[in-house]
Amino acid sequence: MRSIKLSVWDWPLRVFHWLLVVAVIGAYTTGKLGGSLTEWHLIIGRLTLGLIVFRLLWGFIGTQSAHFKQFFPTINRLKRYFKGEWHQLGHNPLGALSVFALLFILMALVSTGLFANDDIAYEGPLYPTVGKALSDQLTGWHGALVNFLLGLVVLHVGAIFYYLLHKKINLIRPMITGCKEVPIDEPLHPNNQPGFLRFALATLSAILVVYAVWNSEFRDYLALLAQ
Repeated sequence: MRSIKLSVWDWPLRVFHWLLVVAVIGAYTTGKLGGSLTEWHLIIGRLTLGLIVFRLLWGFIGTQSAHFKQFFPTINRLKRYFKGEWHQLGHNPLGALSVFALLFILMALVSTGLFANDDIAYEGPLYPTVGKALSDQLTGWHGALVNFLLGLVVLHVGAIFYYLLHKKINLIRPMITGCKEVPIDEPLHPNNQPGFLRFALATLSAILVVYAVWNSEFRDYLALLAQ
């Protein structure tokens, strides 16, 4: 069967993906080792927050394959997938469940980390807005959520190897090159060029959110509201 090489993942989405991989590995390592690496854990937390904000925005203003509506795992889509009737490019419905689960856990981890403390030297940037008791509770949740994240990462990596070894489908290469070879009779995707203005808007918004969270005046304002 003849095949054609199509653009599946735009470059901002690919950069986001690999930066997030680095951030997750870095955050887990620095969090476990602690000590002098705690400051790096905080820095990586800033990066992760920015990446999540970017991805959430890109899910609405990015290219078609990045749109949440394009791959949201509805019941009908899941049924079609399990019946072997799913042939669209991009995330399949089961993979989409993994994407949304990972984003949710990462958002929860970043959110709780902003209020966390280690009883020694570290206090999250929003710690003053909640006080010690609630911060301790959120710190406990932050640690517990790491286990859920590890479980999802293992499933994600396992699925990649399952597709590679069992189905002979390489899911890693398209996330590097952005392109995938598909049968000529499959539905084509529109052009996945991101556009500078959309990319600039999403990136600037992510930077502003990170800056606001770590800005002392913004933290003081939140602390005032919390009183």
